[in-house]
Amino acid sequence: MEIGTAEVQREDIVYLRSPVAIRERCGQLFALVCEGESEHFTCDLTQLERVADYVIEVMRGKYANLQIPFHSRWRHFEAGGVPRLAKLNAQLAGLTPLQKAVAKFDLAIVSVLLDAGAGDRWYYDEQETGLKFGRSEGLAVASFQLFCQGMFANDSLLQTNAQRLQTLTEIELTTGFQVGTENPLVGISGRLQLLQKLGKALFASPKLFGNENPRPGNLVNYLLGKSKNGQLPAATVLGALLEGLSDIWPGRIQIAGVNLGDVWRHPALGNDGLVPFHKLSQWLTYSLLEPLEELGLVITDLDVLTGLPEYRNGGLCLDLGLVKAKQPEIFCSSHSVGSTVIVEWRALTVILLDRIAAVVREKLDMSIEELPLVKILQGGTWTAGRKIAAELRTNGIPPIQIDSDGTVF
Repeated sequence: MEIGTAEVQREDIVYLRSPVAIRERCGQLFALVCEGESEHFTCDLTQLERVADYVIEVMRGKYANLQIPFHSRWRHFEAGGVPRLAKLNAQLAGLTPLQKAVAKFDLAIVSVLLDAGAGDRWYYDEQETGLKFGRSEGLAVASFQLFCQGMFANDSLLQTNAQRLQTLTEIELTTGFQVGTENPLVGISGRLQLLQKLGKALFASPKLFGNENPRPGNLVNYLLGKSKNGQLPAATVLGALLEGLSDIWPGRIQIAGVNLGDVWRHPALGNDGLVPFHKLSQWLTYSLLEPLEELGLVITDLDVLTGLPEYRNGGLCLDLGLVKAKQPEIFCSSHSVGSTVIVEWRALTVILLDRIAAVVREKLDMSIEELPLVKILQGGTWTAGRKIAAELRTNGIPPIQIDSDGTVF
C-alpha cells in the first residue's frame, strides 16, 4: 500500500523507523485510551504495582540472583536444558572470532524471521533428544537443527546464504518443520516467502551483506565499521536491519516506494495516522547483541529500544487488569494485525512495558543500567505473560486472537 509521493522527505521514513517514533506514536494512542476516547480499551494504572509485583515474583523464581540475560533468541536455543549452544560453539571452534560472529548472525537472523506465532497445535519433535517443543521454543529448536544440517546454505554447514534462500521450497520447509494435517503450523507460506525475500534483499544490499556470497552474517562487518572506540549504540543495529530487510515484509505500507515494515494505520491519529512497532526487527536486534559483545564491542543505549509489542507482553497487561476491554466481543473473534483493536493493544503494550519496568526497578532498587528493559522482558514480562495465560486459558492461548500470516507475531 503506497502513500505519499516520491517527494516525501527521507526524514519521514527515517523517523518512522526510529524507536523515538514508536514511543511517540504509541504514546498518542495511550493518551487517547487514558482519556476515554478509545472504542476498545480502558487503562487502569492503579494496577501497575500489582503487575510489577507479579513480574518480580516470576523473575525471582527464574533468576534468584537477578542476574538476567538478554531477552533474545539465544535463550530459546537451549530449550529443555539441552546445551545446543555448546555443540554449536564446538563446531565453530576452528573459526576466527569474526567468522564465529558471522555464523551466529546467520543463525539468529533466519531463526528470528521464522519466529512468528506457531499456533497452539504445532510442535517440533527433536529426534536426537526425543523432546517435543511448541511455540517459540519449537521454532527455535527446529530452525537451529535445520541450520546445523545446512538447510539455509548451498554446500555449506553453519551458514545462511542468499542463493539458497531464494531456492527454498515449501515442501522443504514443511518437511523441516514436520508440518502435517495433524501438526499444522500457522503461516508456513508466509514464512517461506519471508526467507525467499530475505535472499533477494541480501543481493540488493551489498553494502550491508557483502558482494560475494551475500550472507545475513556479513552485517557484522558493517556494524563493526559503525562502532567507535569499541562502542556501538543498539539503535544502530536496529537501523541497519530496518534498512537492509525492509523489502522482505509483504503487503505493507510504503512511502515513496520504501516498505515501512511493521507500521500500521490508526484513524484516531492525525497527520499520516501511522503507528510503527518493528517488533520482529527489535527482537532480532536484541538477538544480535550477544555475538557482537563476544567480539568485544560494548553495546550502548540499550533502553533506546522499546519493549516488544506481542501477545505475551500484551496479554500480561490484559490478564492482570492493567488494560481492560470495553466490549467482551473483542475476546470472541479473531482480529487482523492491521485492525484498530490490535494496533491499540500493541501501542498500549509498548508504553506500559516502560511503566512496568520503571516500577520493577524502583521496587528492586536497581538502576536502568543494572536492569535494562531487555532483561526485564526476559525475566520478566514475556515469561510472566506466558505464565498467567497458562493459568487462565487452555493451552495458554493469548487473551485476544490474532489472524497471523507468519510475518508479524
